[in-house]
Amino acid sequence: MAQQIPVDPKARADDPARDAERDDFTHAVTGDVAYRRLVLVNTVFVGAPGSGDRGWVLVDAGVMGAKGSIKAAAEARFGAGARPAAIVLTHGHFDHVGVLEDLAAEWDVPIFAHALERPYLDGSASYPTPDPGVGGGLLGRLSPLFPTRPVDVSDRLQDLPADGSVPPMAGWRWIHTPGHAPGHVSFWREADRTLIVGDAFVTTAQESAYAVAMQEPELHGPPMYLTLDWKAARHSVRALAALEPERVITGHGRPLQGAEMRRALHALADTFDNVAVPKNGRYVDEPARAADGSAYAPPD
Repeated sequence: MAQQIPVDPKARADDPARDAERDDFTHAVTGDVAYRRLVLVNTVFVGAPGSGDRGWVLVDAGVMGAKGSIKAAAEARFGAGARPAAIVLTHGHFDHVGVLEDLAAEWDVPIFAHALERPYLDGSASYPTPDPGVGGGLLGRLSPLFPTRPVDVSDRLQDLPADGSVPPMAGWRWIHTPGHAPGHVSFWREADRTLIVGDAFVTTAQESAYAVAMQEPELHGPPMYLTLDWKAARHSVRALAALEPERVITGHGRPLQGAEMRRALHALADTFDNVAVPKNGRYVDEPARAADGSAYAPPD
């Protein structure tokens, strides 16, 4: 599958040799930000190694069956029995909330997400149907088989504050980046210009099983088969590029950093309609609508 915006592999923000020495099942990006790849998706750990119980935060909750892998990484990185202060979500798609209900109950933690994601996290609504006809890859064609039913964590769910703060993550703020999902958010730390992107853009061709396996770096629009408002997605990518981040950790693919990453990100933003938006597709001309016919992703 053709790359959208190729990126020099030297722009990788992870260091396999350093990760092997540390041996805690994660890939470090900064001193207090690491991620673990879970088959199709990344989950992010925010907190210094050894932070202990309630001293760290989990961003997104992986795919079904990933509970043991997430817990093993958490305990190796933060200490035996270390639970997070909270779980924060970029959005509620199946590959980001796969073990959310189990982990939240076992760890007894609050969950923070954008208010527009609440229907998909309190059991009241399912996401619109994926579009298998876009992207041209195996995973895209299989997307109708992916779960769309909502999880129900309503007893622990809290809306992210309107002031942009992230209560359990000092120094970070959330940015509304809709398009891939109505309440999709990214997390930004201006002090060191670190950006946790979620799926607003990704660094692999997520539609392609081969690309997902190889993890060759590129800048790519959000996964096509689950992106339901392309106009909003374009606006989100341009807003994130304007931040001029130093490093990005995406929901799919390797983290990238530096001038080469920024070059590619601006190229993606500038040519989004040509390289990221599929030529034809269920939601290309008109965004998805909710079951009652209302706008799927109402504006802020």
